[in-house]
Amino acid sequence: MVLAPYARIKQHLKDGLAAGTWAPGALMPSEAELVAQFGVSRMTVNRALKELQAEGLVERSQGLGTFAARLHLVSSTLTLRDLHEEIESRGHAHRAVVQVQRAEKAAPALAAQLGLRSGARVFHTLIVHHENGVPLQCEDRYVNPACSPGYLDADFTRTTPTQVLFETTALWRAQYTVQASAPTAQEARLLGIAAREPCLVLTRRTFSRDAVITLARLVHPGARYQLQGDFQP
Repeated sequence: MVLAPYARIKQHLKDGLAAGTWAPGALMPSEAELVAQFGVSRMTVNRALKELQAEGLVERSQGLGTFAARLHLVSSTLTLRDLHEEIESRGHAHRAVVQVQRAEKAAPALAAQLGLRSGARVFHTLIVHHENGVPLQCEDRYVNPACSPGYLDADFTRTTPTQVLFETTALWRAQYTVQASAPTAQEARLLGIAAREPCLVLTRRTFSRDAVITLARLVHPGARYQLQGDFQP
């Protein structure tokens, strides 16, 4: 399988980290160096570095550069891949069905989660992701418009919210919670499962340096999805 340019850069850096090319805390190649080495745009390099940062493998500091993450940070990191890429890596077909894509007024609890005032404008998408025609994930996401003003212009049948936000925001850190839970009535209907069927529910909130970017609830039928990962110091 031919990797996209950003994925080639990402894999090159991951391989170097795994091989010990850069010790924990060591300065890694700059964006300019990677642009010259791979003959790609700065945006392409930036996406690769953002994804490595989101996975906890590197630390980025404005004006200083990119550094290999300290081991104690890597070992406590949960790595979540973009679902579209995860499905395609298995040789399967991904399809997204968009249920909601609009601007809304934030209720008080949601506004507090996003660091906004009650009633502030937020972007809302509700998307069901399918693998080979079978519903695999219900993604209910709210986005701070100040962080990604063009978010609602994206065609989410061709790209994913994760990809759009990686490309348009300055991701700094993320918070995750994972729990086993029953779906809501709406989620059960969209996923085509029983009302009390166990689900794996991930809640993810991401931040720039000075704002909350997004709050997402990702619901997977327990019988169709498992969360995997590994760590090697």
